[in-house]
Amino acid sequence: MAITLALLGVISGSGGGVTGAGYFGGGWAAARVDTVDKFAFPNDSRTTLGTGLSAGRQYLAAMANSGTAGYFGGGMPDGNNVDTVDKFAFSDDSRTTLGTGLSAATRQFTAMANSGTAGYFGGGYAATYTDTVDKFAFSDDSRSTLATGLSVARYYLAAMANSGTAGYFCGGYEAVAGKVDTVDKFAFSDDSRSTLGTGLSAARYVSSGMANSGTAGYVCGGKETANVDTVDKFAFSDDSRSTLGTGLSAATWLAAAMADSGTAGYFGGGYVAASVSTVDKFAFSDDSRSTLGTGLSAATYGLAGMADGNIA
Repeated sequence: MAITLALLGVISGSGGGVTGAGYFGGGWAAARVDTVDKFAFPNDSRTTLGTGLSAGRQYLAAMANSGTAGYFGGGMPDGNNVDTVDKFAFSDDSRTTLGTGLSAATRQFTAMANSGTAGYFGGGYAATYTDTVDKFAFSDDSRSTLATGLSVARYYLAAMANSGTAGYFCGGYEAVAGKVDTVDKFAFSDDSRSTLGTGLSAARYVSSGMANSGTAGYVCGGKETANVDTVDKFAFSDDSRSTLGTGLSAATWLAAAMADSGTAGYFGGGYVAASVSTVDKFAFSDDSRSTLGTGLSAATYGLAGMADGNIA
Protein backbone atom coordinates (compact mmCIF):
# COMPACT_ATOMS: atom_id res chain seq x y z
CA MET A 1 0.00 0.00 0.00
CA ALA A 2 1.17 3.42 -0.71
CA ILE A 3 1.20 6.03 1.93
CA THR A 4 1.23 10.05 0.91
CA LEU A 5 1.02 12.77 1.22
CA ALA A 6 0.80 10.26 0.92
CA LEU A 7 -0.68 7.96 -0.33
CA LEU A 8 0.73 8.50 0.38
CA GLY A 9 0.76 7.94 0.22
CA VAL A 10 0.97 8.05 -0.83
CA ILE A 11 0.98 8.20 1.09
CA SER A 12 -0.63 2.17 1.29
CA GLY A 13 -2.10 -6.22 2.51
CA SER A 14 -3.05 -7.91 5.15
CA GLY A 15 -1.98 -7.53 8.66
CA GLY A 16 -4.45 -6.77 11.41
CA GLY A 17 -2.50 -3.87 12.84
CA VAL A 18 -0.52 -5.72 15.52
CA THR A 19 2.83 -4.56 14.19
CA GLY A 20 4.19 -1.65 12.21
CA ALA A 21 4.11 2.09 12.59
CA GLY A 22 3.32 5.27 10.70
CA TYR A 23 5.55 8.30 10.34
CA PHE A 24 4.77 12.01 9.86
CA GLY A 25 7.82 14.07 8.89
CA GLY A 26 8.92 17.61 8.13
CA GLY A 27 6.68 20.61 7.52
CA TRP A 28 6.34 24.02 9.06
CA ALA A 29 5.77 24.47 12.81
CA ALA A 30 7.29 27.70 14.13
CA ALA A 31 9.84 27.20 11.34
CA ARG A 32 10.71 24.46 8.87
CA VAL A 33 11.31 21.30 10.88
CA ASP A 34 13.23 18.04 10.49
CA THR A 35 10.97 16.29 13.02
CA VAL A 36 9.74 12.75 12.35
CA ASP A 37 6.92 11.57 14.64
CA LYS A 38 6.31 7.82 14.80
CA PHE A 39 2.94 6.30 15.72
CA ALA A 40 2.99 2.64 16.81
CA PHE A 41 -0.01 0.88 15.28
CA PRO A 42 -0.74 -1.51 18.15
CA ASN A 43 -1.70 1.36 20.49
CA ASP A 44 -1.30 4.63 18.52
CA SER A 45 1.39 5.82 20.93
CA ARG A 46 3.69 8.54 19.59
CA THR A 47 7.46 8.87 19.85
CA THR A 48 9.71 11.33 18.04
CA LEU A 49 12.77 9.91 16.30
CA GLY A 50 16.15 10.94 17.64
CA THR A 51 17.33 11.33 14.07
CA GLY A 52 15.02 13.43 11.95
CA LEU A 53 15.27 14.45 8.32
CA SER A 54 18.65 15.48 6.94
CA ALA A 55 17.34 19.07 6.97
CA GLY A 56 14.18 20.85 8.07
CA ARG A 57 11.88 21.23 5.08
CA GLN A 58 8.24 21.68 4.13
CA TYR A 59 6.15 20.69 1.08
CA LEU A 60 7.90 17.33 0.80
CA ALA A 61 6.46 13.92 -0.15
CA ALA A 62 6.80 10.42 1.30
CA MET A 63 6.22 6.77 0.44
CA ALA A 64 7.25 3.38 1.82
CA ASN A 65 8.33 -0.16 1.11
CA SER A 66 6.41 -1.79 3.94
CA GLY A 67 8.54 -4.00 6.17
CA THR A 68 11.78 -2.45 4.90
CA ALA A 69 12.09 1.34 4.63
CA GLY A 70 10.31 4.65 4.11
CA TYR A 71 11.41 7.59 1.98
CA PHE A 72 10.95 11.36 2.38
CA GLY A 73 11.75 13.27 -0.81
CA GLY A 74 12.13 16.83 -2.04
CA GLY A 75 10.55 19.86 -0.42
CA MET A 76 11.80 23.30 0.54
CA PRO A 77 14.39 23.77 3.32
CA ASP A 78 14.81 27.51 2.61
CA GLY A 79 13.81 29.57 -0.41
CA ASN A 80 14.85 26.82 -2.81
CA ASN A 81 13.56 23.36 -3.67
CA VAL A 82 15.76 20.28 -3.15
CA ASP A 83 16.01 16.87 -4.83
CA THR A 84 17.04 15.11 -1.60
CA VAL A 85 15.59 11.69 -0.72
CA ASP A 86 16.04 10.52 2.88
CA LYS A 87 15.57 6.81 3.59
CA PHE A 88 14.55 5.46 7.03
CA ALA A 89 15.17 1.76 7.72
CA PHE A 90 12.20 0.36 9.63
CA SER A 91 14.41 -2.13 11.49
CA ASP A 92 15.99 0.63 13.60
CA ASP A 93 14.69 3.95 12.18
CA SER A 94 18.21 4.87 11.04
CA ARG A 95 18.42 7.45 8.27
CA THR A 96 20.57 7.51 5.14
CA THR A 97 20.34 9.89 2.17
CA LEU A 98 20.23 8.39 -1.31
CA GLY A 99 23.13 9.15 -3.63
CA THR A 100 20.62 9.67 -6.42
CA GLY A 101 17.81 12.05 -5.55
CA LEU A 102 14.80 13.17 -7.57
CA SER A 103 15.26 14.01 -11.25
CA ALA A 104 14.66 17.68 -10.34
CA ALA A 105 14.46 19.77 -7.18
CA THR A 106 10.73 19.68 -6.44
CA ARG A 107 8.20 20.85 -3.84
CA GLN A 108 4.42 20.59 -3.36
CA PHE A 109 4.22 17.12 -4.88
CA THR A 110 3.17 13.67 -3.71
CA ALA A 111 4.19 10.00 -3.65
CA MET A 112 2.81 6.46 -3.50
CA ALA A 113 4.28 2.95 -3.68
CA ASN A 114 3.95 -0.59 -4.96
CA SER A 115 5.33 -2.13 -1.80
CA GLY A 116 8.11 -4.63 -2.41
CA THR A 117 8.78 -3.28 -5.88
CA ALA A 118 9.00 0.48 -6.38
CA GLY A 119 7.93 3.91 -5.16
CA TYR A 120 6.74 6.84 -7.28
CA PHE A 121 7.09 10.61 -6.72
CA GLY A 122 4.79 12.62 -9.00
CA GLY A 123 3.89 16.14 -10.03
CA GLY A 124 4.76 19.23 -8.03
CA TYR A 125 6.58 22.44 -8.71
CA ALA A 126 10.16 22.40 -9.98
CA ALA A 127 11.07 25.44 -12.07
CA THR A 128 7.39 25.38 -13.05
CA TYR A 129 4.43 23.00 -12.75
CA THR A 130 5.56 19.49 -13.64
CA ASP A 131 3.98 16.24 -14.86
CA THR A 132 7.09 14.20 -14.00
CA VAL A 133 6.81 10.82 -12.27
CA ASP A 134 10.07 9.49 -10.81
CA LYS A 135 10.21 5.77 -10.00
CA PHE A 136 12.58 4.33 -7.37
CA ALA A 137 13.24 0.57 -7.53
CA PHE A 138 13.31 -0.76 -3.98
CA SER A 139 15.83 -3.48 -4.88
CA ASP A 140 18.66 -0.96 -5.24
CA ASP A 141 17.05 2.52 -4.88
CA SER A 142 17.86 3.31 -8.52
CA ARG A 143 15.74 6.03 -10.12
CA SER A 144 14.09 6.14 -13.53
CA THR A 145 11.58 8.64 -14.89
CA LEU A 146 8.40 7.35 -16.52
CA ALA A 147 8.04 8.09 -20.24
CA THR A 148 4.38 8.84 -19.55
CA GLY A 149 3.93 11.34 -16.76
CA LEU A 150 0.73 12.81 -15.34
CA SER A 151 -2.08 13.72 -17.76
CA VAL A 152 -1.41 17.38 -16.98
CA ALA A 153 1.35 19.18 -15.10
CA ARG A 154 0.11 20.08 -11.63
CA TYR A 155 1.16 20.58 -8.01
CA TYR A 156 -0.47 20.21 -4.59
CA LEU A 157 -1.95 16.83 -5.54
CA ALA A 158 -2.56 13.69 -3.45
CA ALA A 159 -1.70 10.04 -4.03
CA MET A 160 -2.68 6.55 -2.88
CA ALA A 161 -2.03 3.00 -4.08
CA ASN A 162 -3.43 -0.50 -4.30
CA SER A 163 -0.13 -2.30 -3.86
CA GLY A 164 0.53 -4.89 -6.55
CA THR A 165 -2.05 -3.39 -8.86
CA ALA A 166 -2.10 0.37 -9.41
CA GLY A 167 -1.34 3.79 -7.97
CA TYR A 168 -3.44 6.96 -8.23
CA PHE A 169 -2.51 10.67 -8.43
CA CYS A 170 -5.52 12.78 -7.46
CA GLY A 171 -6.61 16.38 -7.87
CA GLY A 172 -4.17 19.27 -7.63
CA TYR A 173 -3.68 22.68 -9.18
CA GLU A 174 -2.58 23.30 -12.76
CA ALA A 175 -1.52 26.41 -14.62
CA VAL A 176 -4.55 26.94 -16.88
CA ALA A 177 -7.59 25.34 -15.22
CA GLY A 178 -6.54 25.95 -11.62
CA LYS A 179 -7.82 23.28 -9.24
CA VAL A 180 -8.85 20.00 -10.87
CA ASP A 181 -10.75 16.81 -9.98
CA THR A 182 -8.55 14.60 -12.20
CA VAL A 183 -7.49 11.13 -11.00
CA ASP A 184 -4.68 9.50 -12.99
CA LYS A 185 -4.18 5.75 -12.52
CA PHE A 186 -0.85 4.01 -13.15
CA ALA A 187 -0.92 0.23 -13.65
CA PHE A 188 2.06 -1.26 -11.82
CA SER A 189 2.38 -4.09 -14.37
CA ASP A 190 3.71 -1.73 -17.05
CA ASP A 191 3.42 1.83 -15.60
CA SER A 192 0.80 2.72 -18.21
CA ARG A 193 -1.49 5.63 -17.34
CA SER A 194 -5.23 6.01 -17.67
CA THR A 195 -7.52 8.71 -16.28
CA LEU A 196 -10.62 7.72 -14.31
CA GLY A 197 -14.00 8.64 -15.78
CA THR A 198 -15.06 9.65 -12.29
CA GLY A 199 -12.64 12.00 -10.60
CA LEU A 200 -12.85 13.58 -7.16
CA SER A 201 -16.27 14.75 -5.96
CA ALA A 202 -15.09 18.31 -6.64
CA ALA A 203 -12.05 20.06 -8.07
CA ARG A 204 -9.67 20.20 -5.12
CA TYR A 205 -6.01 20.68 -4.24
CA VAL A 206 -3.75 20.40 -1.15
CA SER A 207 -5.54 17.18 -0.17
CA SER A 208 -3.91 14.04 1.27
CA GLY A 209 -4.28 10.41 0.25
CA MET A 210 -3.91 7.01 1.91
CA ALA A 211 -5.18 3.49 1.22
CA ASN A 212 -6.40 0.20 2.58
CA SER A 213 -4.51 -1.83 0.00
CA GLY A 214 -6.66 -4.37 -1.81
CA THR A 215 -9.86 -2.59 -0.82
CA ALA A 216 -10.07 1.19 -1.19
CA GLY A 217 -8.20 4.47 -1.28
CA TYR A 218 -9.13 7.73 0.42
CA VAL A 219 -8.54 11.37 -0.56
CA CYS A 220 -8.99 13.62 2.46
CA GLY A 221 -9.50 17.35 3.00
CA GLY A 222 -7.96 20.08 0.91
CA LYS A 223 -9.20 23.30 -0.59
CA GLU A 224 -12.01 23.97 -3.05
CA THR A 225 -13.23 27.57 -2.69
CA ALA A 226 -12.46 27.17 1.02
CA ASN A 227 -10.99 24.40 3.16
CA VAL A 228 -13.10 21.21 3.22
CA ASP A 229 -13.47 18.19 5.51
CA THR A 230 -14.48 15.92 2.61
CA VAL A 231 -13.22 12.34 2.39
CA ASP A 232 -13.67 10.68 -1.02
CA LYS A 233 -13.35 6.88 -1.11
CA PHE A 234 -12.40 4.92 -4.24
CA ALA A 235 -13.18 1.19 -4.31
CA PHE A 236 -10.24 -0.57 -5.95
CA SER A 237 -12.48 -3.31 -7.39
CA ASP A 238 -14.01 -0.93 -9.94
CA ASP A 239 -12.62 2.55 -9.14
CA SER A 240 -16.09 3.76 -8.16
CA ARG A 241 -16.18 6.79 -5.85
CA SER A 242 -18.28 7.49 -2.78
CA THR A 243 -17.98 10.26 -0.20
CA LEU A 244 -17.93 9.38 3.49
CA GLY A 245 -20.84 10.61 5.60
CA THR A 246 -18.34 11.51 8.29
CA GLY A 247 -15.49 13.64 7.04
CA LEU A 248 -12.47 14.97 8.89
CA SER A 249 -12.90 16.46 12.36
CA ALA A 250 -12.23 19.89 10.80
CA ALA A 251 -11.91 21.38 7.31
CA THR A 252 -8.17 21.01 6.76
CA TRP A 253 -5.55 21.45 4.04
CA LEU A 254 -1.77 20.99 3.79
CA ALA A 255 -1.97 17.88 5.99
CA ALA A 256 -0.50 14.38 5.51
CA ALA A 257 -1.85 10.85 5.61
CA MET A 258 -0.67 7.25 6.06
CA ALA A 259 -2.25 3.88 6.77
CA ASP A 260 -2.05 0.57 8.58
CA SER A 261 -3.51 -1.52 5.76
CA GLY A 262 -6.34 -3.78 6.86
CA THR A 263 -6.95 -1.73 9.99
CA ALA A 264 -7.04 2.06 9.82
CA GLY A 265 -5.86 5.20 8.05
CA TYR A 266 -4.53 8.35 9.71
CA PHE A 267 -4.75 11.99 8.64
CA GLY A 268 -2.38 14.29 10.56
CA GLY A 269 -1.55 17.96 10.98
CA GLY A 270 -2.38 20.60 8.41
CA TYR A 271 -3.92 24.04 8.47
CA VAL A 272 -7.42 24.95 9.64
CA ALA A 273 -7.54 28.56 10.89
CA ALA A 274 -3.96 27.93 12.00
CA SER A 275 -1.64 24.95 11.93
CA VAL A 276 -2.87 21.96 13.96
CA SER A 277 -1.43 18.83 15.60
CA THR A 278 -4.64 16.79 15.22
CA VAL A 279 -4.52 13.17 14.01
CA ASP A 280 -7.83 11.71 12.78
CA LYS A 281 -8.10 7.92 12.51
CA PHE A 282 -10.50 6.14 10.14
CA ALA A 283 -11.29 2.48 10.92
CA PHE A 284 -11.36 0.57 7.64
CA SER A 285 -13.99 -1.87 8.94
CA ASP A 286 -16.74 0.79 8.86
CA ASP A 287 -15.02 4.10 7.97
CA SER A 288 -15.82 5.51 11.41
CA ARG A 289 -13.63 8.38 12.57
CA SER A 290 -11.96 8.98 15.91
CA THR A 291 -9.34 11.55 16.89
CA LEU A 292 -6.21 10.41 18.70
CA GLY A 293 -5.70 11.67 22.24
CA THR A 294 -2.07 12.28 21.37
CA GLY A 295 -1.53 14.18 18.15
CA LEU A 296 1.67 15.34 16.51
CA SER A 297 4.49 16.62 18.70
CA ALA A 298 3.81 20.12 17.32
CA ALA A 299 1.15 21.85 15.24
CA THR A 300 2.52 21.43 11.71
CA TYR A 301 1.46 21.94 8.10
CA GLY A 302 3.14 21.11 4.79
CA LEU A 303 4.36 17.76 6.17
CA ALA A 304 4.40 14.25 4.66
CA GLY A 305 3.37 10.79 5.87
CA MET A 306 4.31 7.18 5.16
CA ALA A 307 4.01 3.85 6.98
CA ASP A 308 5.38 0.42 7.67
CA GLY A 309 1.79 -0.58 7.09
CA ASN A 310 1.34 -4.35 7.15
CA ILE A 311 1.30 -4.96 3.41
CA ALA A 312 1.99 -8.57 2.53
